[in-house]
Amino acid sequence: MHNHAPDNYRCPICLAINGVEHEDTWIVQNDIFYRDDLVVGFISSKAIKGNDGHPLILPIQHYENIYDLPTEIGHRVSEIAKQTSIALKETRNADGVTLVQNNEPAGDQHAFHYHLHVIPRFIDDSYHTEGHRASRSNPVDRAAPASALREWFKAHS
Repeated sequence: MHNHAPDNYRCPICLAINGVEHEDTWIVQNDIFYRDDLVVGFISSKAIKGNDGHPLILPIQHYENIYDLPTEIGHRVSEIAKQTSIALKETRNADGVTLVQNNEPAGDQHAFHYHLHVIPRFIDDSYHTEGHRASRSNPVDRAAPASALREWFKAHS
């Protein structure tokens, strides 16, 4: 519909979902904390200062943005985002969560595969003062948040 990925776009998210660990993805398989037939959840390879280790929820099948996303897949993304939000309150003692979903370059979309950010928030965090600036994170730093969420989903399935 309203697509912006170049013709030769090699989707880093699709690569990671299919088990590929490569410099193009920045995602390692250990980042994944949830997977079913429709969606996957993993810790973002980009860290937001003060809100590090935030999860992403995405469809397994490639849809570039919300305009392309089938309603039933959107519902499943929302269900898992809700569960992930509850898990962040319990595993990270988050004071709240912020959900962010970007579409098209003007909407700050950089990876052209629909994804929903579930950002744990803390009283007096720097989210608003630092903005949404993110930097590449180390996979070692993502291991603990991914493990905690994996354990939470196992205990609540």
